[in-house]
Amino acid sequence: MDIRCRKTGCKYNDKLTCMAHGITISDALTCTQFEKGDGGKDISRQIFDETPDVAEYRHNKKLTLRCKAHCLFNNQCKCIANGITVNPINEVPKCITFLKP
Repeated sequence: MDIRCRKTGCKYNDKLTCMAHGITISDALTCTQFEKGDGGKDISRQIFDETPDVAEYRHNKKLTLRCKAHCLFNNQCKCIANGITVNPINEVPKCITFLKP
């Protein structure tokens, strides 16, 4: 499972990749693990003029990804997608991999 995230002000964000051990996506598609980080400027609202430094693909079989959304990838509150992307929408980190069933 690879979790990409553009909410760069989160303490779990490392080069646009989520490093939390597990996350939960709420029924409103919000990432509930978001915690404001200590350092670094939050560039989540910026449009990148150049390619940002992005961490390599990190597959983690032990990552727990719970989901409460009515989504095609939701199988008994577990996300079965190969990975998800979280993008800030109106400052709120939301799963944009969501697909209506």
